[in-house]
Amino acid sequence: MTNVWRDLDAYTNLPRLGSLEISPQGRVVVSVAHRNREHTGYRSSWWELDPEGQRPARCLTRSEEGESFGAFTADGDFLFGSKRPVPGTDETKPEEDDGVVWLLPAAGGEAYPVARRSGGFNGVVAATGSGTVIARTPAHIGAVDDEADAAIRKARRERKVTAILHDSYPIRYWDHDLGPVTDRLAVLDLDGGCEPLTGDVGRALEETTLSLSADGQKLATSWASPRGVAEVALSVAVIDVATGQRRMVASDDADEFASPVISRDGRLVACVRITRSTPETVPVKRLWLVRENGEGRDLAPNWDRWGTPVAFSPDAGTLYAVADEDGDSPVFAIDMASGKVRRLTGEGAFTSVRITEDGRRLYAVRSSYQDPGSVVAIDTATGETTKLPVPVDYPELPGRVERVETTAVDGARVPGYLVLPSGDDPAPLALWIHGGPLGSWNSWSWRWCPWLLVSRGWAVLLPDPALSTGYGQDHIQRGWGRWGAEPFTDLMALTDHAVARDDIDQDRTVAMGGSFGGYMANWVAGHTDRFRAIVTHASLWNLDAFGNTTDAAWYWEREMSPEMRERYSPHRSAADIVTPMLVVHGDRDYRVPIGEGLALWRELAAGWAGKLEDFPHRFLYFPDENHWILSPQHAELWYETVISFIEAGIGKAEFTRPELL
Repeated sequence: MTNVWRDLDAYTNLPRLGSLEISPQGRVVVSVAHRNREHTGYRSSWWELDPEGQRPARCLTRSEEGESFGAFTADGDFLFGSKRPVPGTDETKPEEDDGVVWLLPAAGGEAYPVARRSGGFNGVVAATGSGTVIARTPAHIGAVDDEADAAIRKARRERKVTAILHDSYPIRYWDHDLGPVTDRLAVLDLDGGCEPLTGDVGRALEETTLSLSADGQKLATSWASPRGVAEVALSVAVIDVATGQRRMVASDDADEFASPVISRDGRLVACVRITRSTPETVPVKRLWLVRENGEGRDLAPNWDRWGTPVAFSPDAGTLYAVADEDGDSPVFAIDMASGKVRRLTGEGAFTSVRITEDGRRLYAVRSSYQDPGSVVAIDTATGETTKLPVPVDYPELPGRVERVETTAVDGARVPGYLVLPSGDDPAPLALWIHGGPLGSWNSWSWRWCPWLLVSRGWAVLLPDPALSTGYGQDHIQRGWGRWGAEPFTDLMALTDHAVARDDIDQDRTVAMGGSFGGYMANWVAGHTDRFRAIVTHASLWNLDAFGNTTDAAWYWEREMSPEMRERYSPHRSAADIVTPMLVVHGDRDYRVPIGEGLALWRELAAGWAGKLEDFPHRFLYFPDENHWILSPQHAELWYETVISFIEAGIGKAEFTRPELL
């Protein structure tokens, strides 16, 4: 039998659980991604699960094009997005970016198209107690209706125009350009057609969250508004679906509001209130409750965690939220009257949390370092969790996971995970530093999977140093504006703790990280020679250059004062780097632009005075990838190169150039 943790092709072929939806009648479906026929990407299908956890899963949708978003109507019909061919149309001349909303009847039968437009759809949300369905309808700025948008789209396509004219900042986000198309909202008629709800609102609805009341009369949404020319701020709006009238219910000149959830009766909105950070002070995130009269309050003022609301109970007496918590990301229940917080679930990170109509259960996708993905039912009274059969059977993991921690010089706790291989021989250690920086190691990641190293005999240390979430505000504040101070010394302290173990080989250690983890890898390279090799992916190198080229410069400049950039920019220690480095970057990375990787590579090359054949560094460049390496064939090459580089670093084998590189 193939060991999928050693066979990279078998690993990238493993199906992956996606988002979850439930119907008012109690049906549960989950999206599952499989590698496509060309093996160059993934396509998703929807599977129905037994909510009682007895019967096996069954496939609901299947097509070569795959399916995207999904939502249940009040009647239990399932709506989903797909670019599969529409029966009765000319399939030889498909419109570019064409997308269709399909309906799979609850009573059975074949799916059929209910809405089609040249620009497609970016999602739908359906009311649980009425026939109202709201759709995201991308359209060109300035287009007065779908007909005008289709004309612009056709003209640009025929004349091969890709240029975008901007009149505000930002112009990019993570991995894609902003404009010339932006999201609008429309009321979707399941008998055909869309009635505009918002019209052209510019970029207000880009990357925003929607939540619809049960009767379909009120829609809560986050709303992006310019704050001057060079900054964008988030507020929360409630839209009257019948009239299109919009009211800002959570807005402030200083703070931001995001991730709204509306109660079933539409009288309450819960969201996240985020204070504006400064170079000295980390942001504070609080659960914020807004009543129908516009009054707002801190829902859990004594809770030292960054919660995100996911659902109200049917009587709106309880709000359910998720938050990072000491190496997990569990579900919490917050009493609306007292603000008391109760942790509902145990180990793991819970996403796509959905509540049943009677409020007795939550359903969610759960993962952890010992669970690549499962779907669970959660009893809202007891927290008892039941695992549902899913269409994925993951192989046994090749080792074990331990929770580890040490104490920093200033007395702070430094926690993390240590993933260990089977066997008794001391294992080489890979220090793997998480990104963010405001995040933590708490859930399974297909892109950052320690088991691929563990299967080859490595131990992998996953630390949560200062700046990590899930340990309280003070733990974040310790590293704010001081990236090269406490976050660095915390990493070294937990590494010291790990290599003191009898099952770790202290003489064979490497360090690696991506994004902020790449920044830390660069900082490590310039401030210690204890590691035998360093892998830096999508990394910040020159903070002065990064500040104005990243996609959301206003966010980073709140922390990156001139003093911080002077003191903690890795490029100032370039001359001190002696450890072989593997630099990895995607050209379409807009969060950490390619210039960071190019500048690092140039300085490594310019600083080398030895023979050309002895040059120890490598640059793995992906012209068509972004902040993440998403294509399966490129992910395989990423792991193949990284593993070969670090194993050469510890003297286990010679570095071998992958055949396709």
